[in-house]
Amino acid sequence: MRITKVYTRTGDAGKTRLAGGQQVWKDSLRVEAYGTVDELNAAVGVARVFNAQQAGAQPWVTRLEENLRWIQNKLFDAGGILATAPGQRFRHMPEVTEQDVKQLETLIDTCQKDLTPLKEFILPGGGVVSGFLHQARTICRRAERVCVRLSREEVVEPTIIKFLNRLGDALFVLARWTAKMQGEAEFLWQRSGRDGRERREEQDE
Repeated sequence: MRITKVYTRTGDAGKTRLAGGQQVWKDSLRVEAYGTVDELNAAVGVARVFNAQQAGAQPWVTRLEENLRWIQNKLFDAGGILATAPGQRFRHMPEVTEQDVKQLETLIDTCQKDLTPLKEFILPGGGVVSGFLHQARTICRRAERVCVRLSREEVVEPTIIKFLNRLGDALFVLARWTAKMQGEAEFLWQRSGRDGRERREEQDE
């Protein structure tokens, strides 16, 4: 595909066209769905940028880069499918498959081997890369919610919703795993009241 012109002026009236040519309002739920997936893709891209700036060619940096690049490509596939009018199929149309979901599950299981079980909720953060991965996770959950809403009104491929659900889990684990690889501390949620005070005292000892 060659993009020769960025602006077309065809969307100035508040409408856009899906891949099948169907004209819809820009605030339609389908546009919201693939737009949120695009926002998620951009957030993952920011995490990749900062990951690439890590000092030294450490194996875990390369491993994270490969995983995030694959995730970005699959998100682009998901966005393309969501941007296609229901019932429309094209040659070389992208796919999100059960195997893609399984690949995320394998990624989660592999990273979990390096992590200790959580005994309390953690606050999003850690290092710069892990912080952006936590942010991407929250966008992923929103993308999943929008796709679920859309599926109650129009046809949405079930594997896309399943992929986003598993991706939210994967981004959470990747954020923790990255913090661990960087030697960054995880900050536990401190409950207010007596339990929270006791926990803070235990951490100060």
